[in-house]
Amino acid sequence: MDNENPTILNASDLPSRKRQIKRRLPSGLSNVDMGLLSSIGPTAEPNDPFSTGNVSDPLSSGEDEDSDGDDFDVEQIDEQEIYDLISTISDPEHPLSLGELAVVNLPHIKVTDNQDRSVMSHVLVEITPTITHCSLATVIGLGIRVRLEQALPPRFRLDVRIREGTHSTADQVNKQLNDKERVAAACENESLMAVLRKMLETCK
Repeated sequence: MDNENPTILNASDLPSRKRQIKRRLPSGLSNVDMGLLSSIGPTAEPNDPFSTGNVSDPLSSGEDEDSDGDDFDVEQIDEQEIYDLISTISDPEHPLSLGELAVVNLPHIKVTDNQDRSVMSHVLVEITPTITHCSLATVIGLGIRVRLEQALPPRFRLDVRIREGTHSTADQVNKQLNDKERVAAACENESLMAVLRKMLETCK
């Protein structure tokens, strides 16, 4: 264990927004590999629930544009929403969440949500490892990326990185976390995916 005595925050003191929101993330994580790969790979499986091809366009469904309904509304996503999605991820080394360990913090999340399907929105998550030589920093970052890839609409581009000055090999880790080919290759590693599934079991 790299850090046997990390700083621990009280879960009840963590920022949270108590509201019900539609998720693209399923109740189970058995399709976590397919969910990530379909969002970053060149093709998607026809029955993949995360495939953007399965999201029907209300304008092409034959419905009247002026019809009364919420299907045409694009839900605004902000920093608190992102924090709520990732703060409950379990640390791979400790029986605590990333929020409790202050690995993820609300002030270190930035969201630019254009709410326009034709314009890419952006999410930046900067993580703070518990120690500067944490050997699991890449795994933690990958877990965050998998969670967000599955939960967010496809209009978002993700940038998950180590906060400057908080890890001895931050540049190398950042390169791995934001390289689609490396992420896809990592998700083909069954041992690694088993670790990620365990980390994401605590997400709601």
